[in-house]
Amino acid sequence: MKPIILKIKGINSFIEEQTIDFTSLIQLGLFGIFGPTGSGKSTILDGITLALYGEIPRARNLSTKKDLSGIINTQCQQGMVYYEFEMGSPDERKRYMVSRSFKKDGQGNVKTNRVLLCDITHREEPVVLEEKVTPLNHRMVEIIGLTSEDFTRSVVLPQGNFSDFLKLSGKDRRNMLERIFALQEYGSQLTQRIRSR
Repeated sequence: MKPIILKIKGINSFIEEQTIDFTSLIQLGLFGIFGPTGSGKSTILDGITLALYGEIPRARNLSTKKDLSGIINTQCQQGMVYYEFEMGSPDERKRYMVSRSFKKDGQGNVKTNRVLLCDITHREEPVVLEEKVTPLNHRMVEIIGLTSEDFTRSVVLPQGNFSDFLKLSGKDRRNMLERIFALQEYGSQLTQRIRSR
């Protein structure tokens, strides 16, 4: 995945809309996000994960899995993320945009308000792919090739969670790495073919 643009408003430490344009950063292929504690570095990663999967690892609650109550800034009633990214090889690259908006209800609970996923490879003719939460979440797994858990374990790796990856059982770690590197045909699919013969 190649990040292009991220817009965040009303999420965590960002009250006003902030736009991060990655185009100049990614030209060299590697970049870092630096800043003092509390400046919003983690919120940038949260914004990407929130846009892609509708959840962030540090907001997960074991009983509900998705507890979004803490993501909207205390001074805001709504929050929004907008993310443009590219996927695929250089000769078959596709560009997508995904946006999600969130709203506090009367009890302070946060609910997803609107979602949108579009293929914007050809900007003059964007194609709306999904406008509902569950289909959008499934489509993101298809496009990215990773579940939200795999994405946060391998791409985002929240602070202090590296040990979680190391603690995965051999089978779980192997399955996750197969999905990350698209090696299923050499792993589980090959094992199934051998067993069937």
